[in-house]
Amino acid sequence: MTASSGPRRTPLHALHVAAGARMVDFAGWDMPVQYAGVIEEHIAVRRCAGLFDVSHMGEIVVRGPSALEALQRLTCNDASRLSPGMAQYSALTTEAGTPVDDVLVYRLAPQEFLLVVNAANDAKDVAWVRERLPRGAEAEHASERFAQIALQGPSAEAILAAATPARVGALASFRFLGAEVAGVPSIVARTGYTGEDGFEIYCAPGGAEAIWQALTAAGKGHGLQPAGLGARDTLRLEACLPLYGQDIDETTSLLEAGLGFIVRLDKGDFLGREALARQKEHGVPRRLAGFEMVERGVARHGYPVAAGGDPAGQVTSGTYAPFLRKNIGLVYLPAALAREGQELDVIIRARPVRARVVRTPFYKRPKPVPRGAGGA
Repeated sequence: MTASSGPRRTPLHALHVAAGARMVDFAGWDMPVQYAGVIEEHIAVRRCAGLFDVSHMGEIVVRGPSALEALQRLTCNDASRLSPGMAQYSALTTEAGTPVDDVLVYRLAPQEFLLVVNAANDAKDVAWVRERLPRGAEAEHASERFAQIALQGPSAEAILAAATPARVGALASFRFLGAEVAGVPSIVARTGYTGEDGFEIYCAPGGAEAIWQALTAAGKGHGLQPAGLGARDTLRLEACLPLYGQDIDETTSLLEAGLGFIVRLDKGDFLGREALARQKEHGVPRRLAGFEMVERGVARHGYPVAAGGDPAGQVTSGTYAPFLRKNIGLVYLPAALAREGQELDVIIRARPVRARVVRTPFYKRPKPVPRGAGGA
């Protein structure tokens, strides 16, 4: 990545500027927030495909004879379930059962793992991991070695297939392989942060531009659009994917946040296991709930929320959902209030605006129709 006196630039920075993207400082990086517009880019991902530069994300490689032992101790999911070529969503956890960061864990080899971490937590996570490694494991801060491009949407597979000889159609969700994309050696993973099918492509920074241009060319007949951080945020919220620093942080329990599916209490000891086991046995005092606005108004991060006239929480994430055409949000509520149908008030500019707790995720992509199914 390119360093400067201001925000850092990804290898694709010049292409974003040439495409007329509006750039913003995000976690110390000069990143595209939008190109044609957040709503247009969001709809393109839901209906066709979008192309994201996510090279600001951080990477840590943990390797050595004790690499698995390290991951089992430091993360809440069960890394022993991974064979090389498999990935899982997990979290680095504190003793209190709260996330230091939520991460993707890729098993590259029997004794080597790749952790993909949030950009804002990159340096913090490396230091945190290194301080807790057992003998026989080492952690490489590998972020400078990687650029990352995300291709997301129903047409992602067809677009990527035109840019690589790899059989990407045979790649299952949360699986990855080594392949050349536009002639560039890459890791191709069927993962993403939009609620759609898609791929995340990791390569050396010098190869990112060739991949971006090849995918752009391959996507011309598929409705592909470049997409910025604005659409990435609205897409992930529709799909109820948490954002570190807003929906989850070191003050929020993984169980409170609805992330119990990544907590494997049966795998043995790990940081935070005792606290999470107690919470599972006795219940959590609050839960992260989704809500829709009943009255007109957009909930934003930090807005107060009341129930029955009494303070109940604060909005963690809130926006207009372009595909659903609704105003939605997330809030931690006392457990007794975090039930479907609960009436709430979001305080917008000192005025209570009616909202209602709803089932989450707000959006779930349709299951693909089996080949051969359908009408005559």
